[in-house]
Amino acid sequence: MMSEYIWFEGIAFPTIAVQKEVLEDIRNKFVVKEEDVIILTYPKSGTNWLIEIVCLIQTKGDPKWIQSVPIWDRSPWLETGYGYPLIINKEGPRLMSSHLPIHLFPKSLFSSKAKVIYVIRNPRDVLVSAYFFWGKTNLVKNPGSMETYFEWFLKGNVLYGSWFEHVRGWLSMREYDNFLVLYYEDIKKDTKGTIKKICDFLGKKLGPDELELVLKYSSFQAMKENNMSNFSLITNDEVTNGLNLMRKGITGDWKNHFTVAQAEAFDKVFQEKMSGFSPGMFPWE
Repeated sequence: MMSEYIWFEGIAFPTIAVQKEVLEDIRNKFVVKEEDVIILTYPKSGTNWLIEIVCLIQTKGDPKWIQSVPIWDRSPWLETGYGYPLIINKEGPRLMSSHLPIHLFPKSLFSSKAKVIYVIRNPRDVLVSAYFFWGKTNLVKNPGSMETYFEWFLKGNVLYGSWFEHVRGWLSMREYDNFLVLYYEDIKKDTKGTIKKICDFLGKKLGPDELELVLKYSSFQAMKENNMSNFSLITNDEVTNGLNLMRKGITGDWKNHFTVAQAEAFDKVFQEKMSGFSPGMFPWE
């Protein structure tokens, strides 16, 4: 079954979760609070992993919360018809997630001291992960092949638009004190060091044992086994074939799927689209 998208300001959104009215409200009326913590990513960049880490930091490694409350209730998705009301009605400090590009995000953020964490992942791995994640569902047009999805991705004709524009847009805020940029590859390489960095950014302190608990319960295996975090609560009635969130969780998987010609074509587009950033900016280059 092919699914048409909801288009808003030239960006494609899944029809099952997003409404134009909500997107307009979010941008123009939603008020970001100073104590909010916002997790921002382009899809398939490690969003849920980061949510799990932040939730565990908040509970000092105690897994009760992450094992009893679904991840989309702990950190609701701002742009969804389900998550938006939860965020609006929540008292006190709020944790929220979003894939929105910078030009569609609430304008109130840009005069706020709310803490924002933005995760970037090698777009080649993002492409492969997205192909396998979305492709089996009724949330996107079925590309039919990796070759087709490859073309769509490079042109930005995918959910949430162009990876290149998304990352360029949000990186314009990288010098702000309330904006933390993380790279998926660095989180994989040094998860403990990343957890410490997030703690410093959020003004949280963890003891050595608490840090080990955060590390333990946010691991790929622990998340895969946690029904509150692995999306297994989403049924086939809601999304065709459900959502297989935890596929591999590795870096460099694109090398198993790209042809030599595709790798060269991708490199060319990356250099063009991301010109202006220093060569050492991205850990995979």
